[in-house]
Amino acid sequence: MQHMIRYRLHPDRVAENERLARAVFDALRRQHPTGVHYATFREADGVSFVHLVSYDEGIGNEVLTSLPEFKAFSEGVRARCVDPPQRTDIQAIGSYGFFGA
Repeated sequence: MQHMIRYRLHPDRVAENERLARAVFDALRRQHPTGVHYATFREADGVSFVHLVSYDEGIGNEVLTSLPEFKAFSEGVRARCVDPPQRTDIQAIGSYGFFGA
């Protein structure tokens, strides 16, 4: 299962969003969950973000979404946004050196 999530923030909420996103990555590094691959990118406009998430077969999204840090990130995301998160299911065709592949 693979998803891409995109959204655009209010300019004054970018630092808050990045702080909350970094907390999620810190939690993932501490816990080392298997089967979840996650990345967040800020686009060149400075206010748009893209999240890519991939789960290995048999791994559910609760590995990520159950983290308290992820819950904290998710709780206020709509209030931080000009354009709310849009999730698109994606399917990898191939990759090289991406997500450890």
